[in-house]
Amino acid sequence: MSMHKQNNKKHVHKMFKGVLIFILAIIVFSAGVYFWNSYKIDKFQKSISGFYDTTGLQTQGPLGEIVRKEIIQTGIENGTAYRVLYRTQKANDDITFTSGMIFVPATIATSPRPVVAWAHGTLGGGDNCAPSRQEQPVSSSRLPWVNSMLAKGWIVTATDYAGLGTPGISEYLVGKSEAHDVLNSVRAVSYIANNNSGKQYAIWGHSQGGHSALFSSLYALEYMPEYQLVGTSASAPAAQLESLLNAQYDTLASWVIGPQLVAGWKTAYPTLSTYNIINSKVQDQYVKLSRQCIVESSVSGIVRQKTGQRFFTADFLNNSRWQDIIKMQTAPVLPKAIPIQISESLSDQVVLPATTAQYISRACAAGSNINTLWINNVSHQQIPSVISPNVINWINDRFTQQINPNTCNQPLPIPAS
Repeated sequence: MSMHKQNNKKHVHKMFKGVLIFILAIIVFSAGVYFWNSYKIDKFQKSISGFYDTTGLQTQGPLGEIVRKEIIQTGIENGTAYRVLYRTQKANDDITFTSGMIFVPATIATSPRPVVAWAHGTLGGGDNCAPSRQEQPVSSSRLPWVNSMLAKGWIVTATDYAGLGTPGISEYLVGKSEAHDVLNSVRAVSYIANNNSGKQYAIWGHSQGGHSALFSSLYALEYMPEYQLVGTSASAPAAQLESLLNAQYDTLASWVIGPQLVAGWKTAYPTLSTYNIINSKVQDQYVKLSRQCIVESSVSGIVRQKTGQRFFTADFLNNSRWQDIIKMQTAPVLPKAIPIQISESLSDQVVLPATTAQYISRACAAGSNINTLWINNVSHQQIPSVISPNVINWINDRFTQQINPNTCNQPLPIPAS
């Protein structure tokens, strides 16, 4: 072998060795970052876990009563944030507790303050996924608009939902359970001293929270007759469940919402069978999978989906018991007396815009008072941040008794199919 070829071989070998060392360094660094972040998260969760322990708490007492609270540092400029634990009810009306946050403006109130109840979207079913359990609860839970509401003198509540953050399993997409948590968060405000809260409130929910918001509005008058609901904004609401699940049951989205849906509905409906509903390989895993936060469930779902695994079976679409519950938990149409705003992105790949159009069409036909906001080139997760100025203006008009600009007579930008 010539000296030139030997030198080339040595050069290639040296380059290969250098590339290999570089790749290994990246892997080691990435693993280090992952484990360091996991360590910090675990350490923080352990430091606050006692707050969420409901052992020994009295179930008897007023709904919405705060049984534990503490001020938390959130970086907001226009008010004070509280982490709270308050009394609520499950779908079967059993008393339980849920956690959440309440944001109180810093300004001095000259009149009773209105309240905005926020209902968050799907975040995962593990306790450490709960918004109030985040080290940076405003930024990590996508609530940058809270400051703007506080600047207007509004109090903002943000429920975690019972079983998310607190013991038990969250009754995910069970409308009555979600409604109790949202509505009792409004009641909870009165247990924060010296906030001068009034009886008027509005609701804003996104995705799962849009589903929660619409069900909360259905139960509002009967459940809280002493309060006045002035309007409900639902962005990308998981409203038309049958169509949405039919379209997404065998996609990546099924690995994100499927485990939570099955775990939550099995909790609310204990006799519900999962036989031939979910893949036999995950029959013993769905509760564990439901406790993943959304990033983890998305990553693991991508791997499973790419390897040909499916969470639901095709029988999911034909099982009469499951179909009955899907119809029962499909969002209700609301009476004309409740002003509604429905927002959606034509680029939404999670709550498909055609299903939102179906809900709007169904609700308008039934006489609901709906104002719609359609946007484009905005992902599902980005919708609340993008539309927040519009939502705040819309809610402000409701607090000042302006007429809701009904758009039911306008054509939909996408077929309702």
